[in-house]
Amino acid sequence: MGNIFDIIGPVMVGPSSSHTAGAVKIGNIARQLFGEQPAKATIYLHGSFAATGKGHGTDKALVAGLLGMHPDDLSIPESFELAKKAGMTFTFKEKEIKDAHPNTALMVLEGEGKKALEIQASSTGGGRIRINKLDGVEVNFRGESNTLIVYNVDSPGHVSAVANVLFQKQINIATVQLYRDKRGGQAVMVIEVDQDIPENAVQWLEHLEGIIKVTFLNVADYE
Repeated sequence: MGNIFDIIGPVMVGPSSSHTAGAVKIGNIARQLFGEQPAKATIYLHGSFAATGKGHGTDKALVAGLLGMHPDDLSIPESFELAKKAGMTFTFKEKEIKDAHPNTALMVLEGEGKKALEIQASSTGGGRIRINKLDGVEVNFRGESNTLIVYNVDSPGHVSAVANVLFQKQINIATVQLYRDKRGGQAVMVIEVDQDIPENAVQWLEHLEGIIKVTFLNVADYE
């Protein structure tokens, strides 16, 4: 079923729902999945984002999202200056990404120490986005539901272990998607749930054997 945004689009600052509003959302969700404001961001623009993005403010919109702004934030045009004041450095480059949607950004985020995240996402129109890859592993979700992302060694038992933790925390699973880069390599679970994901559930999961990294998205943090 569609909604009113299919007709009138999102409330936003900027000329384009795909190049501006969607770009802000990509940056904002990348920040949430990273867990904090990154210290450094290297942003690769593909296709239409690379060709016409600057004119539509895509570059400023992506940085605004990384600062935690929403599409209707009047400060989006000043995001470059605000990022510098906040101590976040950023670099833009053009990159041809095989089989990617025309409105795609690949963001490499770095924090203090060794903390890092690589996220590829596309703006699909009307302010909607789709996350395509996380740390090089193909995924497929929109970031419109509370989402738990678990990186683990590709070996038996991890799905049931994670499900048991969610059961213990009374968190209901809506959907589960499983991905891996190769057999026995790194796997990723993308689990959409009905409730907010508490920090203590994430900490519990991080201590399970074979779990590499856990991150999460609570949509209430974006609204």
